[in-house]
Amino acid sequence: MNYNSAVIDIGSNSVRLVIYRIEGRSIWPVFNEKVLAGLGRDMWTTGLLHQDGVRDSLIALRRFKAILESFELDGLHVVATAAVREARDGPDFVGAVKAQTGFDIRVLTGVEEAYYSAQGVHCGHLDAKGVVGDLGGSSLELIGLDIEPGHNGITLPLGPFALGAPKPVDADKTYATIVRQLEPLKDRFSGGQFHAVGGAWRNLALIWMQKQNYPLHVIQQFELPAREALSIARLIALQSPSSLERVRGITKRRVENIGYAALVLQGLIETFRFDSICFSAFGLREGLLFDALDPAVKDDDPLIAGCAALGSRLGLNDDLGPALSDWALAFYSRAEGIVDRPDDKLIRAAAKLSDIGARLHPDHRADLVCDQVLRAPIAGQTHEERVFLACASFTRYSGDTYLKEPVLISRILGEDGLTQATQLGLLLRLGCDLSAKSAKLLKLASVRQHDRQLTLRAEPGWEDLLLGEQTRKRARALAQALKLNLTILAN
Repeated sequence: MNYNSAVIDIGSNSVRLVIYRIEGRSIWPVFNEKVLAGLGRDMWTTGLLHQDGVRDSLIALRRFKAILESFELDGLHVVATAAVREARDGPDFVGAVKAQTGFDIRVLTGVEEAYYSAQGVHCGHLDAKGVVGDLGGSSLELIGLDIEPGHNGITLPLGPFALGAPKPVDADKTYATIVRQLEPLKDRFSGGQFHAVGGAWRNLALIWMQKQNYPLHVIQQFELPAREALSIARLIALQSPSSLERVRGITKRRVENIGYAALVLQGLIETFRFDSICFSAFGLREGLLFDALDPAVKDDDPLIAGCAALGSRLGLNDDLGPALSDWALAFYSRAEGIVDRPDDKLIRAAAKLSDIGARLHPDHRADLVCDQVLRAPIAGQTHEERVFLACASFTRYSGDTYLKEPVLISRILGEDGLTQATQLGLLLRLGCDLSAKSAKLLKLASVRQHDRQLTLRAEPGWEDLLLGEQTRKRARALAQALKLNLTILAN
């Protein structure tokens, strides 16, 4: 089932509208606008919402109302978090929003905020284990993915505004405050992987990427060993605001908070002894939508579902992806150990992406498809898997190994992964051209490996129609990549 839904998220630092296209299990953002209103900017000293923030938020929400009225939507969530929840004049703000826009704001409890953040992480990373931490402007929500079912998260006043932002960071004093609140929770949250949710932490990841010349600026499921994350957190906590302002993509308003965010991450790593940090681009907003999905699709693999949705939208028909997936899996399942087999999930995902270049100019398909697969907001994949699929997709359209970004290969995928991606891409290229992208015709031919031989076979009566010169050319390229001899037969 496909439909449109929207979330308005009224946080302590930003007010944001995101409109999503939901295609089965896949949740695609199609419009995203935010205003850094700073509602919670001085709430921890005055007990009240920041008045300039109230003004800016109401202006933004009136604009969001007009935008939403121009769309056909099947659902809308309007939620507010810590600032509106904790401020004495929070109810007045809720009333003003209702009067000026008609929006009924749902003010989330801290426990609900933690729960939906965890749901968001599961939306983008179905097999995620460990602890989710969602850092907002005023609060930090923590919840265990594998030890605390349901709504058993907690909220702590450890957001940048609660710790003293926008004043300059007093690192020693602030860090002591953070650790004092985290220490009693050591038995509850220690060890494993920490999933970092929130804009400030995404900016930390971006800074690390830029300083290390990391070749793929995609936040979703970007992982760092805890020692690496700790190093960048310590470095940023000691940086002056003027030096951080020079980092591309970091706004001045974010700079005011990022030192505090770095100290919180440092405190979490040193207190709870996490093994690794996984940054999530999915959080509370996606969690609200994921929680409302049909239970029948929630357990679908997000990578397979995302590739199927993208392939269906951009390709010629819905049947090719599943048929090509079965065809490719049949080849690998009968291979005898000479052929290195990629993970089945990657074979299925690549097959479902095999026709996304159908509507692109043939001279540029390979490059455009590669770039789209590399950076598309498809969840459920590590950076290594993302690069693998991009390389396989490039080869599927070009017939060549992807060599244009050697740093991408050397730092993320590796030569063995590139070889597997190239072989899979050539197998999919053969299947697509052999069958003219017809699932029905694909069933009439098979490719097998036995000893040092690759055999392409067509059903009786179909050899002239299926085993033409282009098919033979594709089969020769695959055999060469697999270092096998080629035989073409008819039953």
